[in-house]
Amino acid sequence: MADGASLLVIVGGDGSVNEVVNGVVGLDAVELAVIPRGTGWDFVRSFGIPRDLDQAVEVARRGAVREIDAGSVTYRTWAGEEAHAHFANVGSAGISGAIAQRANESSKALGGKVSYYWSTLAVFVGWQAGEMRVTVGDETRSGRMIDAMICNGRFLGGGMMMCPDAEPDDGLFDVLLIGDVTKRDLAFVLPKTYKGKHLPHPRLELLRGSVVTVDADEALPIELDGEQPGTTPARFEVVPGALRLRVPATR
Repeated sequence: MADGASLLVIVGGDGSVNEVVNGVVGLDAVELAVIPRGTGWDFVRSFGIPRDLDQAVEVARRGAVREIDAGSVTYRTWAGEEAHAHFANVGSAGISGAIAQRANESSKALGGKVSYYWSTLAVFVGWQAGEMRVTVGDETRSGRMIDAMICNGRFLGGGMMMCPDAEPDDGLFDVLLIGDVTKRDLAFVLPKTYKGKHLPHPRLELLRGSVVTVDADEALPIELDGEQPGTTPARFEVVPGALRLRVPATR
């Protein structure tokens, strides 16, 4: 970094990680360590970074360094202007942005898992699937969908393993497209997401690619690591090896 520091320790949750990542992408010399606090802990789950304070501090001090990808996205702000940002874990467009907003505005007294679970149910009741157009590499999908999840990591929403095979250092996103699912689909599938057992499913499709574009007839909220900075249209791109993260040495 500019002042010569080589290690930046993040004490917080996914939102804190997102803020730091937006400040350090492109700084090759700096390493990141995370002391998990906050609510979701989704970013650290993919790397086995412990929630226990003492163990997390030990990883920050002596952990192995893993080079991982970041995501880059161009989107529209709520005011309608074009903007650019980065994310570390998951970006999305659709219902997940509204779910994240509701979860952030609700009580976290029972923890992130319960907060996101109930927020998902509450938002889904009033959500209408719309026409979306998603391009992943050379493949394009159009139709009624409620969400497109662009995953660098495996987890989101307080422990839902939506993309169980995502690898944050392979130069590709795992992209989960969620079609016009019914309440019955949700009741059947949602509990399975916590173990990554929701695939295959006829209304879910998994694609992989390094560039993803999302557009819709009506602007949809986007979500980046649990934050909601704006709307579609959005273009997501992998930034290979953009981050250096300290992880448990045995993994």
